[in-house]
Amino acid sequence: MFTGIIESVGRVVSVTSSGTNRIFEINSSISIEIKKDQSLNHNGVCLTVTQVKGGNHFVTAVDETLKKSNLGNLTPGDSLNLERAMLSNGRFDGHIVQGHVDQTAFCTRITEADGSWVIDFEYKDASEGLVIEKGSITVDGISLTCYNVTKTGFTVAIIPHTFENTNFSKLKAGDTVNLEFDIIGKYVKRLVKC
Repeated sequence: MFTGIIESVGRVVSVTSSGTNRIFEINSSISIEIKKDQSLNHNGVCLTVTQVKGGNHFVTAVDETLKKSNLGNLTPGDSLNLERAMLSNGRFDGHIVQGHVDQTAFCTRITEADGSWVIDFEYKDASEGLVIEKGSITVDGISLTCYNVTKTGFTVAIIPHTFENTNFSKLKAGDTVNLEFDIIGKYVKRLVKC
């Protein structure tokens, strides 16, 4: 389980295909602290560390993950948000994040707002009401509050700390991001349907 509070921005060193899978070699400030078999959130996708070597860590994404996320678009030099799994005795600073991407969205506009940034996203309507005004959403692994919610989009406001310490500093209009809807909302919706 994760909280959506990004620890480090990693850089893709290499991408290797293995059948329909892709193996990513990632360099980051936390790569040397990671151990094989640990779960690590990469742009909102929970992946198992398969190897740690030379200050880099390696993860494998299967075809289903590549289809449902933006990981399939990553090339060497690209940056991605990283978060280690939450410690059981740690603070819960964001919201409950599983690292299971529900769908992707694309950035339609980034507006500088005198010291912060306002970012608009659009997506195909598969959320079925799971995005709510002032509700939590995970964008590329970052726990955020959304507003200006419509059937096919929402807006987030980004403070300088988040902008400078995540891959949002490299985000541009047209880029694809990963979305994970609030798990509590997903369970409530399912219970109401039963």
